[in-house]
Amino acid sequence: MPTHTREIHLSARPSGLPGPEHFRTVEVSLPDLGENEVLVRNTFLSVDPYMRGRMNDVKSYVPPFALDAPLDGGAVGVVEESRSDRLRPGDTVLHMAGWREHAVLPAAHARPLDTGRAPASAYLGVLGMPGLTAYVGLTRIAEMREGDTVYVSGAAGAVGSVAGQIARLLGAGKVVGSAGSREKVAWLVDELGFDAAFDYHDGPVAEQLAPHAPIDVYFDNVGGEHLEGAIFHMADFGRIAACGAIAGYNAEAPEPGPRNLMMIVTKRLTLRGFTVSNHQEAASDFYRDAGAWLAAGDLVYRETFVDGLDSMVDAFRGLYSGDNVGKMLVRL
Repeated sequence: MPTHTREIHLSARPSGLPGPEHFRTVEVSLPDLGENEVLVRNTFLSVDPYMRGRMNDVKSYVPPFALDAPLDGGAVGVVEESRSDRLRPGDTVLHMAGWREHAVLPAAHARPLDTGRAPASAYLGVLGMPGLTAYVGLTRIAEMREGDTVYVSGAAGAVGSVAGQIARLLGAGKVVGSAGSREKVAWLVDELGFDAAFDYHDGPVAEQLAPHAPIDVYFDNVGGEHLEGAIFHMADFGRIAACGAIAGYNAEAPEPGPRNLMMIVTKRLTLRGFTVSNHQEAASDFYRDAGAWLAAGDLVYRETFVDGLDSMVDAFRGLYSGDNVGKMLVRL
């Protein structure tokens, strides 16, 4: 058992985009294993947009990260030692003790993974929280129906890329996505099966969305101009699943909301926010459906890797500059 490891602490609360000055890499001594505990050597660490909100000291649906303590987040790793009958050395597991190279944790907090079904890293993306988020947003929140026209913003990200494909697999009449580069737009159409996509840098979202209107379902990962444009082009009684608003996560002052909110009334729209943690009842359906789609080749994915714990902060910052295609991961 290694006696020392490294982990990343939040050293200061950021205003705007977090930088290296807000984090500290710390060497720590590992405790001896207690009863029903395991030592895990992490192999892949997740960075996700929601982590930005936890860096603020504000009340939210999850507690903020503590200062001068390790951050946490999704991770997969290999059990090195175990004092539990539930897990054995060599098992690959999913857990939430990310942002570090090793973790000692209760065996009950680690879920064994079937790496014969998919690579371990996939359980942080297409078969993990992002995939389940996409599934919940379409099936439980927007209640997508066969034949719907579906628009997904942030469509080349971990959640959006899965949401667009699930919409297609559930019988959407048309799936439209927006992304931040021509290369990402081509990936959406050529590989993921979106019917149309556009680069939001090429002009106002509302103008680029107009040829695809009316929109029955909008899966919102971005907020801001994307939400305003979608509202403008929603069909009567359309449904909006509000998953995230990454466009404003690093804003240093509150930003004005969409200017056309009255259209929610006149079009009789449903706009519903959600977090996936409130919908664990959907997990078994998701794993059944997504596993079958993945095995059949109907659900595909990409991962963007950066290497080493020292790249963790850069990987997180890269989410906000569009460095990732699909899921962003740190590989140890």
